[in-house]
Amino acid sequence: MVLALFGFLNLSFMDVLDIILVAFIIYYIFRWIRGSSAMSIFVAIIFLYVMRVVVDALDMRLMSAIMGTVLDVGVIALIVIFQPEIRRFLINFGNRYKIASNGKGILNRLFGTQEARMDSLTVNEITEACKSMSESRTGALIVIPHADNIDDIIDTGDRINADISRRLIMNLFFKNSPLHDGAVIINSERIVAARCTLPITERVNIPPSFGMRHKAAIGISEETDVDVIVVSEETGRISFVKGGNVTPIKNINELKLLLGSSLTEQPAA
Repeated sequence: MVLALFGFLNLSFMDVLDIILVAFIIYYIFRWIRGSSAMSIFVAIIFLYVMRVVVDALDMRLMSAIMGTVLDVGVIALIVIFQPEIRRFLINFGNRYKIASNGKGILNRLFGTQEARMDSLTVNEITEACKSMSESRTGALIVIPHADNIDDIIDTGDRINADISRRLIMNLFFKNSPLHDGAVIINSERIVAARCTLPITERVNIPPSFGMRHKAAIGISEETDVDVIVVSEETGRISFVKGGNVTPIKNINELKLLLGSSLTEQPAA
C-alpha cells in the first residue's frame, strides 16, 4: 500500500540504469567541487531536487509547481554561481580524453599536436636558479606548460622570449625588478613571459602556511596540464605543484627528478 504511493519504485532495467548514471554524475561533480565554497550550494540543490521528486510522487500539485518554478528559474543562476567549477570540470574532462597514458592522445594524433621535450641542461638551469633563490629567500613562481595551450595566461604578462638561463630567471624574480611580481612561463626551449597572472584556487582546505603564490600555483595546475615551481619568500622552501597537489622539495635533486619524470617524449611521427 505504501509502495503504491511511489510509482517510480516500480523499477525496470532502464530505471536502474538511469539511477546508476545519475549517481555517477553526482559523484563526479562532487569530486570536482569537493573542498570548494560551492560544495554547500551543490548539497542544497540535491536536497531541493529530491524534495521535488517526493512531492511529485505524492501528487502534491501546488508544492510540485512551486519547486518546479524554483528549480527551472535557478538553472541560469546556477550557471553563474558554478561558472569556475564548470569551466574547470570541462577543461579537466577534455584533458583526460586528449592525453592518453602514453602521452599519445587520440586528439593529439588527429591534429598533430606534439609536446615539446625539455632537455636535462634546461632542467638543471631551472633547478639551480630555484636553489639560489631558495638560499636568498627570493620568492618565485615558475610555470612549465606541457600539451595544454595557456596563451590566455601568457597574454596577462610581458613577453620575454629569451634563452633559459639561471641568471636571467634570478634577475626576473629579484625583488627590485619590475617583472618580479607574478609568474614566469617557461616552455621546453625559451623563457616565454614574465609577470603573468594566474587563477587562484577556490579550495578552502588549503593549509594556512600557503601564501598567494601557492594558491596561484594550485589554481593553474587544477585547470591546465602544467608543472609549477614555487619558492617561498618567507621560508625559502621550494614546492612542486602538479594537478593541484603540492609536493614539498627537500633537496634540489628531488626537484630535478620530479621535473624529469613529468616530461614526456614527443609523439612518434
